[in-house]
Amino acid sequence: TEKRPAEARRIQANSGSQLRKPLCSLLPASMPSPSLRLAVVGAGAAGLAAARELRREGHAPVVFERAAAVGGTWLYASPAPAAAADPLGAAATHSSLYASLRTNLPREVMGFLDFPFTAARGSVVDARRFPGHQEVLRYLEDFTQRFDLYGLVRFQTEVVGVRREAGGRWAVTSRKLGEKGEQDEELYDAVVVCNGHYSEPRVASIPGADAWPGKQMHSHNYRVPEPFLDQIDHAQGDGTVVFQDGSSIKADVIMHCTGYLY
Repeated sequence: TEKRPAEARRIQANSGSQLRKPLCSLLPASMPSPSLRLAVVGAGAAGLAAARELRREGHAPVVFERAAAVGGTWLYASPAPAAAADPLGAAATHSSLYASLRTNLPREVMGFLDFPFTAARGSVVDARRFPGHQEVLRYLEDFTQRFDLYGLVRFQTEVVGVRREAGGRWAVTSRKLGEKGEQDEELYDAVVVCNGHYSEPRVASIPGADAWPGKQMHSHNYRVPEPFLDQIDHAQGDGTVVFQDGSSIKADVIMHCTGYLY
């Protein structure tokens, strides 16, 4: 039979006694993992954190971001005009932020462990425990700058396809926004999807909604209240909305607060 080291025999014979050496000192050191080329989709909070940790482990991440800046869902943008195929404009804008939005969590629990979410020094600072969305974006920008992540991000680059190859690697197809017909395909060892789940609104299917004369929109596209000023007393056309219990109201706007597709 194979001889066991004296240390191992002593541990087995005295399993109830206190060990002088930690068990890990008896185990062989783990071999470093090989460096992998990894695609990270999205430069929001999750994508930035993933890129940083992957690089710390010795890998080579490439971050694809369709916007021109980091921040993901915390990047405020005015809604794009509705198209004929998307009359509510529900899918035309990535972010769901409205102008007056504040966090519903205190900043102390929103930061990364080794990079606390503290109020920045300066003339324009939102030091509240539940700050506005601009302060969260500032924090993510500071995180990106502090850990030198900007060089990993390909801005205004959209991932349009991911395919598993026979050898186990992943073919990632992307395109630079504004360049018609130009697509690049590259191979990666793995893909980390960090594109969030608040960009594809779920629109309710309401019989007769297509013929309703008033305005419809999804809460995803709400930004400021001024466009709705003085509308509540002025119905357009018939403008009747009938509920399942038979009751009805006259309305100018149907606001779809029906969540997201994920």
